Amino acid sequence: MTICLDTNAYSDFKRGDAETVAALERAARIVVPSVVLGELYAGFHGGSRERRNIEELDAFLAVPGVAVEDVTSAIARQYGLLVNELRIRGTPIPTNDIWIAATALHTGAELVTRDEHFDAVPLLTLYR
Repeated sequence: MTICLDTNAYSDFKRGDAETVAALERAARIVVPSVVLGELYAGFHGGSRERRNIEELDAFLAVPGVAVEDVTSAIARQYGLLVNELRIRGTPIPTNDIWIAATALHTGAELVTRDEHFDAVPLLTLYR
C-alpha cells in the first residue's frame, strides 16, 4: 500500500497518534508532497523548536520507502482538472490541498488526513 501524507498527518505521526503511526507502519511506500514540506517548513520557522523539527523531518525523509514527490507536469495537469471539477461541483477546497490531492491521485496513493474537505475530491481514496 502506498500512502500520501497530508501536513496534519505528519503532525499526528510526530505526536504519536496510534492510527497514523499504524498507517505509516503498514505502508510499503510513503509519499510526501513537496507542498506538504512547504507547509511544514512554514510552521517550523520562527518556532521554538525550529532546528529540532527540521532535523526530525530530515530523518523521517531519509527512511527507506519515504519519498518526496515534487510537482511535475503530470501532477500540474491533475491539479488543473481538480480545480475545474471542484468549481463545477461548487465544492472548492484550499489551493494547497488541491495540490496534495493531485499528488495522491497521480501516485495512486491513499491520502492520510484529518481534513474532511478532501471528501469532495472525486476518485481520491482517503485513509481513515
